[in-house]
Amino acid sequence: GTFISQAKYAQDMLMRFMMKDVKGASTPMQTKCHLELNPNGKDVDQKVYRSMIGSLLYLCASRPDIMFSVGMCARFQSNPRESHETAVKRILRYLMDTPNFGLWYPHGTSFDLVGYSDADWAGCKMDRKSTSGTCQFLGRSLVSWSSKKQNYVASSSTEAEYIAADSCCAQLLWMRQTLKDYGVICDKVPLLCDNESAIKIGHNPVLHSRTKHIEIRHHFIHDHINRGDIELSYVPTKIQLAE
Repeated sequence: GTFISQAKYAQDMLMRFMMKDVKGASTPMQTKCHLELNPNGKDVDQKVYRSMIGSLLYLCASRPDIMFSVGMCARFQSNPRESHETAVKRILRYLMDTPNFGLWYPHGTSFDLVGYSDADWAGCKMDRKSTSGTCQFLGRSLVSWSSKKQNYVASSSTEAEYIAADSCCAQLLWMRQTLKDYGVICDKVPLLCDNESAIKIGHNPVLHSRTKHIEIRHHFIHDHINRGDIELSYVPTKIQLAE
């Protein structure tokens, strides 16, 4: 198989930001960490903060495990505070413990396309917007992933999960068409979600009192389910890879 890693880049980055000899961390972010604007907090060097964020974003090309944490810290580049810098340094401490992590693409596995979608409802404490998390696999190989704050506030966890599934669906359809250009046909691509209400809306988007607040543009996933392009299915949270 093939292993893709940015270990040398990670080591150089730790040295550049003088984090080579600090204590490592087992996770890139504390459990239930919610960063805020913190206007009364201590100012930090904006240039250094942006440099750290830029370096970490480049590293996300082979490290999906830090994607969510880096994306959350990147929201405060305009006016970073000491609490934000501490969160970024924890990611660097995590890289100290895991410098050789990367992406493994095994030889001889199946070439089936499958997607996972998840969302944290109202996770941002500033504007209460949710964050969508999606990942797409070809067999056992992770080939695409994202962690992005949604454009507007979701009024229910079902809506947040449905919007995340919509985003994953769009990516799967693009990948399906690209594979078709190379002669690989993928019918009924599995899209796995851990919210049963969102799955039911995808199969039957009746605009009753619980779903009328969801924008119509997100209902295009229902059309592709009917066409047989996408198969929206349930997956338990314990094995939800987008979690």
